[in-house]
Amino acid sequence: MIGLNTLKKGDRAIIKDILIDQVPLALLEMGCLPGNELLILGLASKKGPIYLKVDQSHISIDIITASKVLVELK
Repeated sequence: MIGLNTLKKGDRAIIKDILIDQVPLALLEMGCLPGNELLILGLASKKGPIYLKVDQSHISIDIITASKVLVELK
């Protein structure tokens, strides 16, 4: 498993675990849950937010939160 922050534009992955005690509610509401597939749509920069698609939701996650989301490349 690797951190979501290590993926590149166009990568597809499956969310395996989220290593945060208090996951932002917005992430959960938009389907950012273990077992769901995601697609990286864009990266602002190496230290900027990551733009991704989970199910039918488009989400922007900051790099620190993304590092806590463990994924497996598909």
